[in-house]
Amino acid sequence: MIIVSKWFGTDPTFYPSPRSAMEAPAEKLAYVALLNPDGIGVVDLDPVSETYGKLIYKLDMPHGAEDELHHFGWNACSSALCPTAFHPQLERRYLIVPGIRSSRIYIIDTKPDPKRPKIVRTIEPEEIKKRTGYSRLHTVHCGPEGIFISALGEANGNGGPGGLLLLDHFNFNVLGAWEMDRGPQIFAYDFWWHIAHDVTITSGWATPDLFENGLNLDALLQRNYGHSIFFFDSKTRRFVQEVDLGDQHQMVLELRPAHNPRKTYGFSSVVIDVTNLASSIWVWYQDNGKWNARKIIEIPAVPTDPNLLPPALKDVGAVPPLVTDMVLSLDDRFLYVSCWGTGELIQYDVSDPFNAKFIDKVKIGGVANPVPHPSGKNMTGGVQMVELSRDGKRAYFTNSLYKAWDDQFYPAGIKGAMVKVNINPNGGMEIDKNFFIEFDGVRAHQIRLDGGDCSTDTFCYP
Repeated sequence: MIIVSKWFGTDPTFYPSPRSAMEAPAEKLAYVALLNPDGIGVVDLDPVSETYGKLIYKLDMPHGAEDELHHFGWNACSSALCPTAFHPQLERRYLIVPGIRSSRIYIIDTKPDPKRPKIVRTIEPEEIKKRTGYSRLHTVHCGPEGIFISALGEANGNGGPGGLLLLDHFNFNVLGAWEMDRGPQIFAYDFWWHIAHDVTITSGWATPDLFENGLNLDALLQRNYGHSIFFFDSKTRRFVQEVDLGDQHQMVLELRPAHNPRKTYGFSSVVIDVTNLASSIWVWYQDNGKWNARKIIEIPAVPTDPNLLPPALKDVGAVPPLVTDMVLSLDDRFLYVSCWGTGELIQYDVSDPFNAKFIDKVKIGGVANPVPHPSGKNMTGGVQMVELSRDGKRAYFTNSLYKAWDDQFYPAGIKGAMVKVNINPNGGMEIDKNFFIEFDGVRAHQIRLDGGDCSTDTFCYP
């Protein structure tokens, strides 16, 4: 058992407000989930370092490719300063790294040497299933009450319901399932909260039988994937309301609430509209005490010669954008949307969340007619997991989604890569021609920046 060492004083990477986080020092390291075989890569992001833009260390997981590392997060973040659960003695030190396929959790210590993290505890899937009734672990967020992890399946690993589970902040023991009343939710995926308003929001992708062996095209056409957002009372852990986006809008994935804790809106992404293959972005909001959602962005599919398409897309003659990730800047001004199918990162101004304005886009890779990196090197796959620096001046993305889905949409294979994008503070982006990392023999997914990033922390002060 690990007992987390207490931090004497407040961790300097905890920030009371989004504005104070934007003024923090620039990131110097990135931790990257690598898979097939699994590991955590450490990338040097310090421009003055001799190893800048290079993979400087790889922590290999002990089970080869069995885990399929996916989304991971920190043990603690700025939510430790929230008055509802004041834990300033916590330290942003441990990475909580689940395997989506194995349901195993690794606790990884980034100290004393942040460039050479090490595994200090492994929580086996049997313990997760016994204590929570869940499996297929997906997303990690540090919250005031503990470490939250979403799970996509029930303990037997085939169907649902999925949901949320908790780990203890201080010893990483598995506490149990979070929900007291889940209501009608069966599918799970992402989750976030409006912490000052006691509201928790969840989304739904699919149960393991619908995603683990690749996209089930028949189930997609029958509209059997998730198409709703769910709202819970954070204190009572009980279901409050479902907002159904319509069953044509299949696979509701990412949730990005406004960072300002006074605001009660946020953004959700939908992978595909089965009537036209478009992806979309929705804003959720309160209206006379009820939750609602409105589509604010639609990204169309691109008609394409079927000879250039993989078997999964030949009959439709187009490349859907396949929006699979997005990130919101800490000032709630810019939303960055990754289109894994078309190989685009799109920047929108969402200062007015109901009237999103296109600002710029960069393109690299993609299913058809792939665009090379500005360095001249080719990138397989498309823009996938994207992370944004606290000051909003740099974005980093990788190119792998999920192995079974990679193989469907990019059957020639994906070689893991990481790309940097330089951002103008007033809008506009450019891919950094001097930063292109290729991970030898592995694929790359989630990125976490040292000290936090724009999809890590919850702030309790405006």
